[in-house]
Amino acid sequence: MSQAPAPPRSARRRHDREIIALAVPAFGALVAEPLFLMVDSAVVGHLGTPQLAGLGIAAALLATAVSVFVFLAYATTAAVARRVGAGDLPAAIRQGMDGIWLALILGVAVIAITLPTAPWLVDAFGASDTAAPYAITYLRISSLGIPAMLIVLAATGVLRGLQDTRTPLYVAVAGFAVNAALNIALVYGADLGIAGSAWGTVIAQYGMAAAYLFVVVRGARRHGASLRPDAAGIRASAQAGVPLLVRTLSLRAILMIATAVAARLGDVDVAAHQIILSLWSLTAFALDAIAIAGQAIIGRYLGADDADGARQVCRRMVQWGVASGLVLGALIVLARPLFIPLFTADQTVQDTLLPALLVVALSQPIAGVVFVLDGVLMGAGDGPYLAGAMVLTLVVFAPVALLVPAMGGGLTALWWAMTLMMTVRMLTLWWRARSGRWVVTGATR
Repeated sequence: MSQAPAPPRSARRRHDREIIALAVPAFGALVAEPLFLMVDSAVVGHLGTPQLAGLGIAAALLATAVSVFVFLAYATTAAVARRVGAGDLPAAIRQGMDGIWLALILGVAVIAITLPTAPWLVDAFGASDTAAPYAITYLRISSLGIPAMLIVLAATGVLRGLQDTRTPLYVAVAGFAVNAALNIALVYGADLGIAGSAWGTVIAQYGMAAAYLFVVVRGARRHGASLRPDAAGIRASAQAGVPLLVRTLSLRAILMIATAVAARLGDVDVAAHQIILSLWSLTAFALDAIAIAGQAIIGRYLGADDADGARQVCRRMVQWGVASGLVLGALIVLARPLFIPLFTADQTVQDTLLPALLVVALSQPIAGVVFVLDGVLMGAGDGPYLAGAMVLTLVVFAPVALLVPAMGGGLTALWWAMTLMMTVRMLTLWWRARSGRWVVTGATR
């Protein structure tokens, strides 16, 4: 990565300790998000294939509504970490508070848009007549939890920037446990069906947001950081997030195109696609744990004016990403007989998803490099490049994916198109990392 010489063994061990200390707790916190969806998929999947297909469409829309604002976590992590490296903790926390206020404003706006447009959004995805009512119900109820989800993103960014990934782990584990219990109780115990699954997730999300706010507010008071909204600070946070918003919108467009193509292949294909996408998201977040560590560590190194340290950490994290991808790919292949029946008893759905699942397993080492380098460049504040690279990836992916139904391809062909998308991302990120242009030191970029 860039042109830094390989670090001595002692430096590699130090970097490994830093990466492990942040990545292991981050992994636990990151997998909570796809686990929320996996619990919903497992519970709803046993209600029937139309319900699972409806959940798949609604989940893709919700993920888009929330994930376009992932800059609330990523940009905040990088900005806070730089100020931590520069030794200015009050400014670091103040930066995070601006992000939390921005999250609340955006969350309310998203609800106002999503509730009245839910039927149109579901129809735009090409949902069948049997799946559409379930998708609309799940989307409308779950959208009420969006403000909580965005607050969780922003507050998580604050803690990561402060080099604390343990607190997000504890909150995520508690949230996952509550979500699982509520889903089972409301779907089957209260006989609410898919609506019960949505309400369980909303309640769990607000509980997590309350826990995060307690921790961040306590830290702000300890360091004398103001809790009041600051218009200039909120605007600055929004402006800093624009490139990452473009990057994330492009990525979400890719995932929405994939789900729309699967929906047009039929209920069986979109149900199978939803299961694979849930697992793919789980492995992606697992790999992203190393990237989260990279955001925090690299931001801190650059804030402390240590360019060589940042390059060395980047090199080491890529090695970790490749190794982790190989392990995850092997686990997918070996464990498939165990987890596939958990999601659906429909043999047709199982037969459809199996070959596509093997494609996902083969692509994991590529994903390892992609997620690590994505995190490195985010930690460096290299948002404009990330935006341009993702737009290019979308331009390459869209026509290939849309040709899948026209050429008579099925779900497996769609997931080969997804692998092409990941390969393009890897090449663009690798080129940038090799160039070294991302290495800009100082408390601000």
